[in-house]
Amino acid sequence: MSRHILPPRVGHPDVICAAVGWDRPLQTFFAQVCFRTEDEPEEGEALIWQGTEPGELPTPEAAIAVVAPYVEVPADLAERLADDMRATIGEKDGQYQAEMKRRLFGSIH
Repeated sequence: MSRHILPPRVGHPDVICAAVGWDRPLQTFFAQVCFRTEDEPEEGEALIWQGTEPGELPTPEAAIAVVAPYVEVPADLAERLADDMRATIGEKDGQYQAEMKRRLFGSIH
């Protein structure tokens, strides 16, 4: 799994942090945005979180589109995310990952 932390855009004081990355076991990119809330004023709460289902965000651009309104996006981020994905080609699930996929999704693919 990869994870790239992105700084909030100027003008979004409610955004604490955001992250995008590649989740090899789920074969999806993911995107999270944490907002300041009354209950979590310092750490924030992930009110936007996509890429939790297999294949949900199939491209780097799909993950970036989720966070782009809230954060500064480096010009090379899509390329770095694609590299993260390519770096996992050929890796297989371990015994416990495979078992959890069978339980959660009925398959290991």
